[in-house]
Amino acid sequence: MLKTELLLRRLDDIGKSLERKGGVLLLLGVGSVGIETDRMDEYSDLDFFVIVKDGQKTRYIDHLDWLEEVHPLAYSFKNTDVGYKILFEDGIYGEYAVFEERDLEDAPYPEGRIVWKDPFYLNIEIAKSSIPIPSLKRDSLDFPMNEALTNLYVGLGRYARGEHLSAMRFIQGYAVDRILSVMHLLEEEEECYPDPFGLERRVEQRYPRLAERLGGMLQGYHHVPDSALCILNFIEEVYPVNPRLSAEIRQLIDMTCRSQQGESHH
Repeated sequence: MLKTELLLRRLDDIGKSLERKGGVLLLLGVGSVGIETDRMDEYSDLDFFVIVKDGQKTRYIDHLDWLEEVHPLAYSFKNTDVGYKILFEDGIYGEYAVFEERDLEDAPYPEGRIVWKDPFYLNIEIAKSSIPIPSLKRDSLDFPMNEALTNLYVGLGRYARGEHLSAMRFIQGYAVDRILSVMHLLEEEEECYPDPFGLERRVEQRYPRLAERLGGMLQGYHHVPDSALCILNFIEEVYPVNPRLSAEIRQLIDMTCRSQQGESHH
């Protein structure tokens, strides 16, 4: 059986187990086992919400028999107050949360697919949040580009004093995140299941021209100044960078690169 078929069957079986146990209103598949099953592949996993009747939440959080009876668990980790990360013995990985109906009233969450529901439960609108998920995208280049530039400057200073991990995070993490927040303004986005919680998801398919540049921007722990140079060059192509700030960043890049070359010769 294909992994994708096994995932969907496992979720259906979880629904049947919840029905047998009772006290449950709805099983909601989210992510690739939700309304986006077209993007499922051999590396997908189970993401789901269990919506229970009032007073049943603790029972379904504290006791995992409703999962064990579907297939034995090899691993379980309670990563939040209301949910777990799990691995079944056959290699199926999943993440889930258990809610009462009122928990979702003021919560933003992705639209889900109703896998199973109590036949007497009529609130199918709960599959889609009435609260919009705050967008990670920015509608102007000014703040993200200037934030990215200062991330480069601060990061290179930290690199120069030997704080290489912090530098890497500022330059290859924070600065790149700022760029991702405005890519929809710089390159036409290809339709490929954008994720409201993570702009890096499927970025290679959504922004193929940017993807060609990412290898230069993200060269790793041992090439932080080189990464900074590639990021600065990209920003200067799309935004009017303050000349003095650009010169200061380039001076720091030159200094740290020379220092790095000196260390490699010892």
